[in-house]
Amino acid sequence: MSDYLAQARLTPYLDELGFNLVGYGCTTCIGNSGPLPEPIETAIKQGDLTVGQSSPANRNFEGRIHPLIKTNWLASPPLVVAYALAGNMNINLATDPLGHDRKGDPVYLKDIWPSAQEIALAVEKSLYRYVPQRVCRGV
Repeated sequence: MSDYLAQARLTPYLDELGFNLVGYGCTTCIGNSGPLPEPIETAIKQGDLTVGQSSPANRNFEGRIHPLIKTNWLASPPLVVAYALAGNMNINLATDPLGHDRKGDPVYLKDIWPSAQEIALAVEKSLYRYVPQRVCRGV
């Protein structure tokens, strides 16, 4: 995953937004991705809120990611980012803005979704050979 993100030159932008690659395998699936920020955890408890999360991992059952997360939606990684940017799962990604830019103009999913050409440039055939070779060497 790191290689794909680096090839697409997305890593610094995702890091800046808080989407850090924290581990591989089951890190997030077993709740090792870390705690919720204290103000959020307090709001959930005090408001007796039912909160949800969107994840590309198929370990999407109650309490798996965090004990306070009760509902889960399986989504592709780009959609997980889109919902996080929106800050709300109750959004129509086809018609509602994810947020607004510095000028106050709405930003929609279609504005940030990569084109087929951008994906093709990031996912070159060479990565399919390079990544497995590195894994087999333990790099």
